[in-house]
Formats: sequence, C-alpha cells, structure tokens
Amino acid sequence: MKIIILGAGQVGGTLAEHLASEANDITVVDTDGERLRDLGDRLDIRTVQGRASLPTVLRQAGADDADLLVAVTNSDETNMVACQVAYSLFHTPTKIARVRESSYLSREELFDNDHIPVDVLISPEQVVTNYIKRLIEHPGALQVIDFADGKAQLVAVKAYYGGPLVGQQLRQIRAHMPNVDTRVAAIFRRDRPIKPHGDTVIEADDEVFFIAAKKDIRAVMGELRRIDETNKRVVIAGGGQIGERLAEAIESRYQVKIIEMNPARCRYLSDTLESSVVLQGSASDKDLMLEENIAEADIFLALTNDDEANIMSSLLAKRLGARKVMTLINNPAYVDLVQGGDIDIAISPQLATIGTLLAHVRRGDIVSVHSLRRGAAEAIEAVAHGDAKSSKVVGRTIADINLPPGTTIGAIIRFDQVLIAHDDRVIESGDHVILFVVDKKHIRDVEKLFHVGLSFF
Repeated sequence: MKIIILGAGQVGGTLAEHLASEANDITVVDTDGERLRDLGDRLDIRTVQGRASLPTVLRQAGADDADLLVAVTNSDETNMVACQVAYSLFHTPTKIARVRESSYLSREELFDNDHIPVDVLISPEQVVTNYIKRLIEHPGALQVIDFADGKAQLVAVKAYYGGPLVGQQLRQIRAHMPNVDTRVAAIFRRDRPIKPHGDTVIEADDEVFFIAAKKDIRAVMGELRRIDETNKRVVIAGGGQIGERLAEAIESRYQVKIIEMNPARCRYLSDTLESSVVLQGSASDKDLMLEENIAEADIFLALTNDDEANIMSSLLAKRLGARKVMTLINNPAYVDLVQGGDIDIAISPQLATIGTLLAHVRRGDIVSVHSLRRGAAEAIEAVAHGDAKSSKVVGRTIADINLPPGTTIGAIIRFDQVLIAHDDRVIESGDHVILFVVDKKHIRDVEKLFHVGLSFF
C-alpha cells in the first residue's frame, strides 16, 4: 500500500515506524528537515521537506497514485486543507485527518465530499480520554480495550500473589468459574510472550491478557489478582483538553479535583464543569498536595503537556499516599522506564491513537486495531466474509484454521452474542473475530486470512 503521512511528530513518526516494517511504501512530509533525517536514518521510508498542504509538495510525495493520505500535523487547518487538495487534485481514495478543535469536531456536516473531504477523523484527545476512562472504571487493569461497541473487552492485569489462579493451570479457570466463559489470549512473563495452553501455569507478576463479555470482566479479574476497591476520588493535574474532557466524562460518578496553573484556564474550567473542583496551582507543590489531602485520592492523573512535570508530580503524589498514579507521557523512551514502579500506568497518547489509524491501513475487513504492550503486540477485530470455498476461516472450526505463529483467536461476536473461542467453535460469515497477535511480522498473514477471493479455492 502506498501511504503518505503528513507530519513527522510523535503520532506521524510512530505510525511510520509501525507501517514501514510491514512492506508498505511510506512517504513522510514535514517542514522540519532534522526530524525527517532522523526518521529516514532509522526507517526504510521516503521523506519530503515542505508544507504539507501545498499541491507541489503533495505531488512530490507521490499523491498522484497514493492509496492513503494520513494528515497528522500539529495544525487542524493544514490537515483539512491537505485532504481537500488530495481529493480535488489527486483523487486520493482514503484521507485521514487529525482534528483537535472541538468546534470543528462538533460539526460533522463539514466533513463530507461536498465540503471538506475527510474520510476518517481522528481526535487524539478524545481517544486518550476514552482510554483513561476505561482504566478508571476497571481498578487494577493495566489496559482495557472495547470490541464490537463494548460487547466484549480485552483486559490486561498483573497476576498477584494470593490470586486464586496464581500457581494453577489455565484449565482451572472453568472449574473456578463454571458460569463465566473467558479465554486467556496471551501471557507476558518477564517481558517475553508465552502462548497460553491448558497446562500453562500462571505465575505471580505475569501480565495476563484475557477476553470476556463485558459483564464478566470483574469476575475474571478477581481470579488473577485481588480486586481493588472502587475508585471514588480522582485528582487531575492539568486542565488542558484531555483533563477537561476527562473531568466532564467522569464528574457525575466520581469526586473530581483539577489542579491547573493558568488562572484564565481555571476560570474557564470552573464555568464549564458542573461539579469538579478547580484549584489554581502546581501539582508539584508539596504544600498544596498535602492541603488537598492527596493521600485520600484513589487515582492521581498527571495530564499536562510536559512529560517531566507529569513524572515529578506523579512521584510526589505516590510518595504522599495517592493509591494509584497514572501519567501521560509523550516521549516513548520514558514509558518503559517509569511504568511499574511508583507510577502504576504510563499512558502514551500516540500508542493509544495509533490503533485508530492502523484499522484503516490494514487489508481485509478490519474493524479495529489496538496496540498492546507499548506496540509490541496487537489485538485485531476482523469480520469474516464469504463461505467455505472463498474464505480461509468461514465454515471452519478454530482448531482447523491455520493461524500464523504467535496468533490466537480470543472470541467471536455474533450479533449480540459474545462466543469465547474454543477449538470446536465454527466461524460463520458476518462474525467479528477477535485475534491477538504477539509477533507483528505476521500481521500481513492475519489480514490474508480475512481476504475473500477465488485464490482461496
């Protein structure tokens, strides 16, 4: 696939990194020559320096025969104009734009071929807000992913000493929970993936990914670790777009405090939010944190644009007694360094956003793609089409499907039913199949399973 990425920032660079290893023809456009050189030295891609919305620059990048344009520069207007130019002059089939400004996003009628021709709108702030909200709703989870509009969820947890299943084989899950159907999709032990089998023994500190119907998630978590108390008190450091959206989304269910430095922004948040308490000051101010009883906070969230400030305020909050700390970190190099110590969960905006972009790049009928373990693995929701003659999956039991190495099927969603994957389960046309891919070099093989055509006779 020939793909043009406009913007070599964190999201554009991470996307290029993901796609360059998958035999795509990638061109990245940016005004920053140094950033392009860095990407070009690390990845097998073309780079073009220039303003992303200019017809001459887009032509130089290969827009004449590009399959996909992904506009993720820091300017909403540049992204939208680039999509317009790509549509009007180059007839680019698929155009994706990152748009942050809520005034644009609230007017969906703007984004059609008669006005601004954007096929897919990406709002990183909203993606990250939804991601954090799911983590707050599932105390103890490291990652929570929705499939089929939330009917099924994939949850990552760390197995703890004392969990009922720790030290036991996976096949014991059914004995422990006869009325709950679930499947462990993957286990990471000391950062190495282990393909789960019935006789696999769960050890303490294993990172376990399991899939189940949404209503059964809490029961399964209780088998792997002690269930954390329900969250009530949430403190948010940073009242920017993510902080505001998150407070707005959760303030009806939780006691929310926002700490924000900018006086004008504090006044705006006070006027806009209904029940959240807004405090002016720095989350790195020990006296302020003590005064606001940070030790009673169930969750402290550092959501400013400054990685270092987020890390320092998170460490302070944890030291002063906050029960759980989540930190927004833009620099991918920091994520692995800090997660798992005093900082419970490091949130990478670009990795949270990347799955939304990847779903539109994957071949076959791919509904959603989610990056797991900081990009080391992927969870994919694909739709099965065709019949036993034209498809590699339809009409076959899961045991009979020739899955690529490191790939497991976790569940099938059929209409409103969540069917956990067992070897004798037969896939039907129209099923949404949830796959977990540990080895990303086999992504193309997974996509090919869901192609329909004469070549599969």
